[in-house]
Amino acid sequence: MTEQNKKNERSHVGFGTTYWKGSGRDLGNEETINTVLGGQVWLVKPDKETKTSNPCLWMQAGVIKNKDCTNYYDCTTCKYDKGMIKAVEKGKRISWQDAMRKRQDMHRICRHSLTNRIEKRVCAYDYVCASCDFDQYFEEVYSQKVKSFPASLQTVKGFVVPEKYYFHNGHAWARIESGGTIRVGLDDFALKLLGNIDALDLPLMGKELKAGEIGWGLKRKDNAADVLSPIDGVILEVNNSVRKNPIIANEEPYGDGWLFSVKNPDLNGTIEKLMTNADSLNWMNAEITQLESMIEQVSGPLAADGGLLQADIYGNLPDLGWNNLTQTFLKT
Repeated sequence: MTEQNKKNERSHVGFGTTYWKGSGRDLGNEETINTVLGGQVWLVKPDKETKTSNPCLWMQAGVIKNKDCTNYYDCTTCKYDKGMIKAVEKGKRISWQDAMRKRQDMHRICRHSLTNRIEKRVCAYDYVCASCDFDQYFEEVYSQKVKSFPASLQTVKGFVVPEKYYFHNGHAWARIESGGTIRVGLDDFALKLLGNIDALDLPLMGKELKAGEIGWGLKRKDNAADVLSPIDGVILEVNNSVRKNPIIANEEPYGDGWLFSVKNPDLNGTIEKLMTNADSLNWMNAEITQLESMIEQVSGPLAADGGLLQADIYGNLPDLGWNNLTQTFLKT
């Protein structure tokens, strides 16, 4: 019997979910999620140790069983949060605040600790977050200053493309951070193409950007270039470290080399216009192919396999033309 169960079991799917073969009489089993595929009954059951990668506040407070945050912890614009609040008003649910108030004092932890964004911190304001100085500081200042690095990187012929970053065809990137702010930078391709930047002309705080319009500029010796903004939004913060020392952008384009952060209440509408994952990889391949063709026109045929292009392409091949490169790839 044990061997038969092992044979029928289809191992683990996703994070902590097991499924195995069943029969028609199993369709009434309330302990599992049941489905029929190709005439075969399958029983699906989440394991007890199942964990979400970005736990929702309502789940962490114990109001609901299983919910991943899909809005970057920007509760003010979250449709699910608004739906839960309406359910509370109708008496169908308890609020996450009241659920937490029922806990013992030392277990009444801050909502930011509940969602694993900071270390354990006890709430001192009885979950009236609007009265909490720390809550305001965290949302407006601290969460934007936390270092952000890509979890996974892929390399296309020597150019780095991170996952979960969104790309504009003018080689700027955007990434949504905790709280719904959007961090913006210049990608590895553009920085290796143009070489070490001498100066960055970054926008001031409060300036409104328009997607597809000139957002900022850069300089290298006597050459200058404009860069198109990948998104709409208002500038919240500018990275003064990279403004003072632009080489940081070349060294860590997706980490400490970010340029500024932006706020836009319509996150999904803003980001859906950009490329991500497979689309960005295909686009990067096409951009590199075009660059290789331009290099061959100047320096002759490349190696049969194309090889890896080194950093500071313009510096090594100035005959490519600064204006030619920026018009072709930065679209300005």
